[in-house]
Amino acid sequence: MLAPEFADHHGARDLYVKKALEDNYRCRSAYKLIELDDRFHFLKPGRVVIDCGASPGSWSQVAVNRVCPSKKGIEDIPGVIAFSKSDFTDNKTQQRIISVLPSANADVIISDMAPNASGNHTINHEAILNLCELVFDFGRTVLKPGGVFLCKLWDGYGTKDFVKLLERNFKQVKECKPQASRKESAEIYIYAENFKK
Repeated sequence: MLAPEFADHHGARDLYVKKALEDNYRCRSAYKLIELDDRFHFLKPGRVVIDCGASPGSWSQVAVNRVCPSKKGIEDIPGVIAFSKSDFTDNKTQQRIISVLPSANADVIISDMAPNASGNHTINHEAILNLCELVFDFGRTVLKPGGVFLCKLWDGYGTKDFVKLLERNFKQVKECKPQASRKESAEIYIYAENFKK
């Protein structure tokens, strides 16, 4: 039987849902980050990573396994400072994150955040685009020069402008769709590296 967090409408037929259960990841999205890191190699040992909107925590699990490989476990995710029941869009939460960062700031900012889907593609796109822009604005204040930014976006009319914004601030920007993303989903990931502070 699937745990509640895995019991989506695709159920046990979803290869990545089964794999997440076997590998003790909190949800299937772990494999999206694994695939993106295998391609771009940005989760390196010793790096400081901010995972925005980290519920239920599978991206944090992947990040800590790669950045702090000696620290294992999923209950409390050793190596992760988590602000439970905090809203990243609240400025107080962002200030709390900044307060625990090392003085050199962050190497990587990742976001798999998504708003509740409305059933209207345009409204959904605008809502997630606003989240991506919020994470990027936060990233401008905390990313080290040369840093990495990765976010999920539901593709739409604003994607090109958002990519252009990132291209003005990073040396390289790529649009990606991991194999672990469902084919019918409009989700893509925007990867940007070498932040120009």
